[in-house]
Amino acid sequence: MSEGEQKLADAQGKFMQVVEDGRKASGVEWQRCRLLLSTKRLLILTNEGKQTLPLSKIASIKSRGDVNEAIAQVSSYLSIQIGKDVYLVSATQSESFEEKLYGAILDQRVVLVKHPAVKGGVVQDAGWEKARLKLSEGTVDLAIASGQFVEIERDDVGTVEVTEQEVRGKQRRAVEIEHSVEDAVVQTYVSGGSQVVGVLAGLVRQQQEIDADISQAEQEVLMALYSGVSPFKIPEFVGMDVEQVEEIYNNLVEAGLLQEVRTRRDVSLKARGRNIASDVIANQ
Repeated sequence: MSEGEQKLADAQGKFMQVVEDGRKASGVEWQRCRLLLSTKRLLILTNEGKQTLPLSKIASIKSRGDVNEAIAQVSSYLSIQIGKDVYLVSATQSESFEEKLYGAILDQRVVLVKHPAVKGGVVQDAGWEKARLKLSEGTVDLAIASGQFVEIERDDVGTVEVTEQEVRGKQRRAVEIEHSVEDAVVQTYVSGGSQVVGVLAGLVRQQQEIDADISQAEQEVLMALYSGVSPFKIPEFVGMDVEQVEEIYNNLVEAGLLQEVRTRRDVSLKARGRNIASDVIANQ
């Protein structure tokens, strides 16, 4: 390794290159490999040789991806784009490896933040401020220069969009992240280099790649809450027993889609729950 370069992870795994020079590869299969991650590069080592993926050239990382018969043989993997090439990699200890890869690119990066850009659906008069980005267990943390600290829970992220924003007089890419702060649903905008925006968007979208396993009855409760029905009137509104609705509340709280306001039984939608309810209504 070069001077100043540190090893972050060393794991057995599998990989395949599904896009080469902008063209989809045909007949590809998983190959066993050793994945060596440092502060500067990801090395894919096989019996045939090695491939080097410089971290500085990674444009985006996505958790899992489009599933076909060959890819479905591996339950958890990352899609890594470098230029016109796309690699899929799967480590044996996937969660730990993924966290270290995201951290190697994003941790301690200086970004520009607008928070809250939107609160409760109302655009706020917030300006762009410098902030330092840090990845903690289950959260994306933003330490803003003005002293404000924003903690985004990754399992409570609603919509995520990459857009063009006017940032301090210039057009720049930004990722708009919908999440909860106490009882309010807000949007936080984060702008930085193209790589930071692309990789951060992939990180906070991870939970959206996992379909929420909710029943028809649970969908009905989510839609009723999203429509503004009081939690106390939900049983009558959806035609269910109080005990059944209480059980559904418990399930949705455990799934991270509701938060309990007080016992017996006031609840409110979290950002991810609002997002799912909105999608269900839109698809009807």
